Amino acid sequence: MRVLLMGYGSRGDVEPLAGLAVALRELGAEARVCAPPDEEFAELLARAGVPHVPFGPSVRALVTRPNPVPEDAFKLAPELVAAHFDTVAPAAEGCDALVASGLMPAGARSVAEKLGIRYVMACFHPIGLPSSRFPPAARPGRPAPADADLPTLWRVDAERVNALYGEALNTHRAALGLPPVDNVRDHVLTDRPWLAADPGLAPWREMTDLDLVQTGAWLLPDTRPLPADLVAFLEAGAPPVYVGFGSMAMRGAPDAARVAVEAVRARGRRVLVGRGWADLAPVDDRDDCFAVGEVNHQALFRRVAAVVHHGGAGTTTTAAVAGVPQVVVPQFVDQPHWAARVAELGIGAAHDGPVPTVGSLSDALATALTPETRARAAAVAGAMRTDGATVAARLLLDAA
Repeated sequence: MRVLLMGYGSRGDVEPLAGLAVALRELGAEARVCAPPDEEFAELLARAGVPHVPFGPSVRALVTRPNPVPEDAFKLAPELVAAHFDTVAPAAEGCDALVASGLMPAGARSVAEKLGIRYVMACFHPIGLPSSRFPPAARPGRPAPADADLPTLWRVDAERVNALYGEALNTHRAALGLPPVDNVRDHVLTDRPWLAADPGLAPWREMTDLDLVQTGAWLLPDTRPLPADLVAFLEAGAPPVYVGFGSMAMRGAPDAARVAVEAVRARGRRVLVGRGWADLAPVDDRDDCFAVGEVNHQALFRRVAAVVHHGGAGTTTTAAVAGVPQVVVPQFVDQPHWAARVAELGIGAAHDGPVPTVGSLSDALATALTPETRARAAAVAGAMRTDGATVAARLLLDAA
């Protein structure tokens, strides 16, 4: 069996696909991944031994470019639709299934339809799935009425998706002799999408009305040793607090490194700064602070006192599996949801808003660094499943 996995997004969108590809390979299937062309994604997939088919523009260039405006989304959307037909379609030839994820894969189902192969839409969080209990996440497009109820908000959300992707998608479908799609969002999601998230972290039944298939998170095992200089720092004193915001540019918080370092020091802790796409760095030359680039978080998080991060699905899950307390400083989309879940589960604290101050972050750390929070984080870690990728791989194989 051959499977094409695809997703356009950040590290948190690409690494789960690598995890599923490895699980498929272990069960005797072949898998390749269509992912953005960024060098770090290519390295990640190469390290896992998974063939990489680059598609779309660089995500890092999009995230870190200066002065982004909402209109940029209306330029990116048709470009990604075209990439589905120009790059994903050839990569899917000879495959038995196409698993799509990431930023609205508007053309993926059409590719599978034309090739006559199985199509699965996979989500890494339940945000954005139609719900009678929660409003949709923010999306570029016309504003909803000020007094809109939930059905109206979700109808406007579908209209926004159509405005972004509809014309380009139906133009390509017409060229292939396929009928037009009048609701792009629901067409992409299908009636039964997969949710690749831990049931304890993401109890979907209270989030969406769709009949989801929840596989558990798709984890990519990481056996890389930590760098020697990092190990030396870890062993030179008490466990530090890790601060890193992954693929977030942190434009709204340009002083994030200074704020984080001062907040951690205010709690009497050493600081480990993850550079990430915000390019965080130590603010002075004191020996209680150390900066790292791309390292094995699965190994690192087990050796720190707490993890301060942006609340992406991947980092939240990795920290939860490690049993380490978290402080989530959410920026957008699904991140406020993960922040709320971390606080609700008692495994950390949710920062109020995307821009921390020394005082607000120090207060959140006060909660995360208590013995009670650490004990709760360890208990939740013991209940988490780590076989989600294998579950998903077997579902694909069983269907074939």
